[in-house]
Amino acid sequence: MDMERYIDLHTHSTASDGTMTPSELIEYAMEKNLAAIAITDHDTVEGVQQVIRNHAVNPYIEVIPGIEISVEYEGEMHILGYYIDVEHPLLNQTLERLREFRNRRNPKILEKLNQMGFSITLDEVAAKANGEIIGRPHIAAVMQEKGFVSSINEAFEKYLDVGKPAYVSRQRLTPREGIKLIKDAGGIAVLAHPVYLEKKGVEFEELLKRLIDDGLDGMECYYATYSKMEQDQYLALAAKYNLLVTGGSDFHGRNKPDIDLGTGYGDLKIPYYLLEKIKKGLGRD
Repeated sequence: MDMERYIDLHTHSTASDGTMTPSELIEYAMEKNLAAIAITDHDTVEGVQQVIRNHAVNPYIEVIPGIEISVEYEGEMHILGYYIDVEHPLLNQTLERLREFRNRRNPKILEKLNQMGFSITLDEVAAKANGEIIGRPHIAAVMQEKGFVSSINEAFEKYLDVGKPAYVSRQRLTPREGIKLIKDAGGIAVLAHPVYLEKKGVEFEELLKRLIDDGLDGMECYYATYSKMEQDQYLALAAKYNLLVTGGSDFHGRNKPDIDLGTGYGDLKIPYYLLEKIKKGLGRD
């Protein structure tokens, strides 16, 4: 019997674009016998704040306060933050500013879709978001519900992703600014799913060195879509540059129905000792 404990350090709740509330996410992680979970919603800490403010420390699972910040690089790059102070004033002020930019972006996306013949209102999208931050996944969900596309993935692939006809860029932080914001809030900064950057043709090792100069602490070396070769490549680079190693499924619930919490497509295993190394680096062991 496998007695190793496993973790998932990349998950999303209804506070951004997942379909489980933060509480449901934690409960599901316990059902999956995970030893620890990080809630890393896109550009918001509201879900983690709910957990911290409304729940006592859970004795059965570690819940790590996190975030996934979108930064500007060749379209988009994502920086994960762990063990951040979710009440940090500068962090919350910056996230609110980004939220305001996003709110101005959504009507522009809908205007493009309407011009293409897709009748969608902001009220319909807001209802789908159910009070949480409105984003492209909610627009995609309305498109699917109204029969314009067969899936959320199709909505992104045909209309909403970078370079597609309904895409509208939004103001983002630079990578240096995103890393600094996480570290100013007491956290560690980790590059999320670098495989997507490599697929854009980026010279990855040179980019990684620049990010390390900007203060990057770690890299997501375990991820649902990685091949064994890609995983080994990132582990080798992390060792070469003395980076912390993290991993996660990028769980979104029904919005990514083929990816399960903790196990990704079925064979993902992220060992708990990686989290122990992170905590030791932060002086939390």
